[in-house]
Amino acid sequence: MSAVPEFPFVAVVGQPALKTALLLSVVDPRLGGVLISGPKGSAKSTLARALAEILPRDAEGRRPSLVTLPLGASEERLTGSLDLQRVLADGEARFQEGLLARAHGGLLYVDEVNLLPDALVDLLLDVAASGVNRVERDGLSHAHAARFSLIGTMNPDEGELRPQLLDRFGLCVEQAASPGVAERVAILRQREAFDRDPRAFVDAHEAEQAALTRRLAEARE
Repeated sequence: MSAVPEFPFVAVVGQPALKTALLLSVVDPRLGGVLISGPKGSAKSTLARALAEILPRDAEGRRPSLVTLPLGASEERLTGSLDLQRVLADGEARFQEGLLARAHGGLLYVDEVNLLPDALVDLLLDVAASGVNRVERDGLSHAHAARFSLIGTMNPDEGELRPQLLDRFGLCVEQAASPGVAERVAILRQREAFDRDPRAFVDAHEAEQAALTRRLAEARE
C-alpha cells in the first residue's frame, strides 16, 4: 500500500507570514532557518513538512531532503556512528551516516524543538555554527559537511526555548491562537477534501506546486 502523500503547501489556508518565512529560508538558507511558535492545530507541522515537496532540485536533479529529528533520538543517530555490521562482517571500520549527514543541503525539522534534550541541543548548535559534523567515537574519526536550513516548531505553553538555540534561527513566526470563523471553515473543507481522496487532492494542486517551485528556483538565481 502506497504512503499517503503530504498535504500540498499551496493548499494550506491562511498563514501568509509563516509561508513567506519558510519560502525565504528556501531562497536563501543563510538566513538561518525558521522557528514557528504557536498553539496546536495551527498548521505548523503541516506547512513545515509540505515545504519539502516544493524544494527546487539540485544540479543533479535530486530534490533536497527534509529530515526529521525525533525528540527521543540518540546522539549517535543524530551525528552518525561506527557501522558495527561492517566491522563484524569484514573488520573494516566505516562511518554510518546520521541524521545530520542526510539533512545536508536540505531541511532539518524538529517538532517541539523546545523539548529537545540539552545534549542534542548542544550538538545541533555546534554543527549549525560550523557547517561541519565531526565524530570522534569508538576509534572512529570522521568529519563531513552538514549545512541545512533548520525548521523548528514549538508550543510556547509547553516551555521556553534555550536562548542559545533561539539565536540559531534567523526568522521567528508567532502564530495567532485561533483563526476567524470563515478561515476555520475553509481549513475544514480543504482537510475533508484531502482526507476523502489524498492523491486526487494532490494532483489537483500539482500545477500550482510546480509553479511555486519554479519561482523559488528563479529567486535563488
